[in-house]
Amino acid sequence: MTKAFASQGDLTEKQISFTEIGEGLYAFTAEGDPNSGVIIGDDSVMVVEAQATPRLANKVIEKIRGVTDKPITHVVLTHYHAVRVLGASAFGAGQIIMSDKARAMVVERGQEDWDSEFQRFPRLFEGHESIPGLTWPTTTFSGRMTVYLGKRRVDLMQLGRAHTAGDIVIHVPDQNVMFTGDIVEYHSACYCGDGHFNDWPKTLEAIRAFNPDAIAPGRGDALVGHEMVNAAIDLTKDFVQSTYRPAQAVAARGGTLKEAWEAIRAECDPKFSDYAIYEHCLPFNAARAYDEARGIDTPRIWTAQRDLEMWEQLQG
Repeated sequence: MTKAFASQGDLTEKQISFTEIGEGLYAFTAEGDPNSGVIIGDDSVMVVEAQATPRLANKVIEKIRGVTDKPITHVVLTHYHAVRVLGASAFGAGQIIMSDKARAMVVERGQEDWDSEFQRFPRLFEGHESIPGLTWPTTTFSGRMTVYLGKRRVDLMQLGRAHTAGDIVIHVPDQNVMFTGDIVEYHSACYCGDGHFNDWPKTLEAIRAFNPDAIAPGRGDALVGHEMVNAAIDLTKDFVQSTYRPAQAVAARGGTLKEAWEAIRAECDPKFSDYAIYEHCLPFNAARAYDEARGIDTPRIWTAQRDLEMWEQLQG
């Protein structure tokens, strides 16, 4: 019997937390659902990650209005995935910022990703009727960009490929706090279906080199203090490497995707099976790990049909 596809069986509303991780800096978290970040400047507010729908974005806005009445002027999107970007219209921000590469990925695969994720995670797309269309940035950059919210400096940086090819991180120097998107997770499975396994650990170490005092990760609890930050980086690295190593070994001997999947489960289940969205992520992770191990550098586009065919092949 095939397991319920992806997160179609996950219908439970999650408990929201809004944690101050530095002066005027907040992490909006929800028990393994996608996180958002909030940066309050002198006169305005920047939001990191827009959620999947305007309905969910309004939950972030409600929390913001509990701590400030300053206008939301900037939305920064760490990558192109639908669950991160399609709620952007709710914020009414004049600036929506992505990396050049992330925007290119919206052009290349944004609609397919929306259709795919809508099928995978219906709870997150309740109220999807209010999504006006694909989210397009007003501003893009390559490498590094600085935004000033009054005197508060916010650095946007591409530190390397990881969760996607277009990932960025956000650093607030005056508090040494980072918002990492899905490059770092905490007790939540990494979704690696569009990832770059060989690059991901190096990108994690580039984040660690800042010695952040706190991190708002992509999923899971806010990370406050060096001990928790380093533990999350270590756990994320272990998850990524424990997924890729078995796939490499199977691919090197000419084995099949099904064999790679079984080898990945043997290594990952004992360590990570209690992580949020673990069963959802694992088939997509195995498919991408197997592809990369066979020399396919650019992740193949996931479509709603490809999702179902792969799921049946591995979980059937």
